[in-house]
Amino acid sequence: MHDIVNLEGLGIPSVFVASTEFIEAADAQAKSLGADPARVFVEHPIQDRTDEEVEALADGAVDELFRNLVL
Repeated sequence: MHDIVNLEGLGIPSVFVASTEFIEAADAQAKSLGADPARVFVEHPIQDRTDEEVEALADGAVDELFRNLVL
C-alpha cells in the first residue's frame, strides 16, 4: 500500500493488487495513510497455486486493472 500511495504521489497511475484475504487490512492501511488508491483483489490463496492457476487469476483481473488505471 505504501508503494502505491508513493507512486500515485509521483503522478504514476497505480493499482494495488492483493488476494481477498487482505481486503480489511488494505482498507485499514489506506485509511491510516489518508489515501484511497485503486484496488483489485483476486481469490485467496495465491502461494500454493500452479503457474496456470496464477495465470488464470491474472487473466481474470487484467480488465479491472486497466479500468482502474484509466480512471
